[in-house]
Amino acid sequence: MKIGVLGAGALGCAIGGVLTEAGHEVWLINRNAAHVEAMTQRGLMLRTDGVDRTVRVRAVTSAVGVDSASRPADLLIVLVKSFHTEDAMRSAVSLVGPQTTVLSLQNGLGHEDVLAEMVGRDKLLAGKTYVGGTQLAPGHVIAGTRQKLTMIGELDGAVSARAKAIAAVFNAAGLDTTVSDNILGTIWDKLLVNVATGALSGITRLPYGELYQVPELEACAVAAVTEAMAVARACGVRLSITNPVDAWHMAGAGLPFEFKPSMLQSLEKGSITEIDYINGAVVQQGARHGIPTPVNQTLVAAIKGIERSLLR
Repeated sequence: MKIGVLGAGALGCAIGGVLTEAGHEVWLINRNAAHVEAMTQRGLMLRTDGVDRTVRVRAVTSAVGVDSASRPADLLIVLVKSFHTEDAMRSAVSLVGPQTTVLSLQNGLGHEDVLAEMVGRDKLLAGKTYVGGTQLAPGHVIAGTRQKLTMIGELDGAVSARAKAIAAVFNAAGLDTTVSDNILGTIWDKLLVNVATGALSGITRLPYGELYQVPELEACAVAAVTEAMAVARACGVRLSITNPVDAWHMAGAGLPFEFKPSMLQSLEKGSITEIDYINGAVVQQGARHGIPTPVNQTLVAAIKGIERSLLR
């Protein structure tokens, strides 16, 4: 299968790396020239359970660099930051052909609507993954792929042949993947996990190992998730997570002590975060449905303040 990974940062490299090892023609697309050069020159170094291995990969800074002359991609996995979705997809239209499936595995809410407007709803699959990735250096990534679930599905809830085929490809590569008939609920389930740890890690600058050693942070996380679950119910969403503390435990399950969620990684790079699409989405939907979200509002405010400080 010819697979493009649009936004091949730490998570995209973790997924794209194991798909490459499984024998697929995978193109890692990342605009960071140093990251791409390192992968091109030395290969992608993946660290799993403290052990590094090198994977020879195809890496480019733009979709223009992908060999699309022979045929477009069979699968385009979208993993760019939420606020880059439209621009990134516009730059990758050369990879999309009549039979291409576009799969969003991005964090947060709202990406599917943006992508559907650009490529057509018929080409789109939605999904969420609990796979983790942390970039240690250009071309060097901690890959948290083992025992981390990925769920994909059609927007209308159908269990389609193409979704089953992609799940089979992922499973054969060691990515534990299932097809969901409730992908909206799946998206919200993953949102709860991100709500639990992303902002708190970004505010405290603590990796998971230290984050989980502070009881007060767990209490704050559970309160934020409780608000998000109330909002989801008001939106008519069917969740599989029924206890707020489960989202807290799911976020860190199987990941190493030094693992950093994407929100912390963004801040450490001096970049803005996806807070508007995670805790901010809870606040926005809560306001729409009359559900108070003071904990999430506070987390959003704190992250916004940190982002502002980075601009000085």
